Amino acid sequence: MDRVLIDQKLETLRYCIARIAEKCPGQPEQLESDADLQDIIVLNLTRSIQLCVDIASHLIAQSDESAPMTMGDALSKLAQLGILDDRLATKLRQAVGFRNIAVHNYDKVDWAIVHAICSRRLDDFRQFALGIEKQLNR
Repeated sequence: MDRVLIDQKLETLRYCIARIAEKCPGQPEQLESDADLQDIIVLNLTRSIQLCVDIASHLIAQSDESAPMTMGDALSKLAQLGILDDRLATKLRQAVGFRNIAVHNYDKVDWAIVHAICSRRLDDFRQFALGIEKQLNR
């Protein structure tokens, strides 16, 4: 396992989360009307989700598990391996769904949902990072 690579990805994940927290406005309406905030937040959210999937895929490759078929499957496999709890894996799979909308159907993004993610769900990413760090330190 490439510990340095995973540590770098975790550091980038922390940066993205901090950037989202810093830029998330107090009200969803502010996000709906500010294209620059939309870009900053969506870019960092999609990066965060991709980083979680990349880390998951790297850890799965070091196990006896078969390769994940989808991004969401990568997170489910981490739960099967006991690295994440099922509840957190489910939340992160939902984030993958958001990522797919943001990447493929940007014009259909619901900014109220994005605001809710920014203001209420960043701890999911923090918990992911803590779970990975625990695993690495075993």
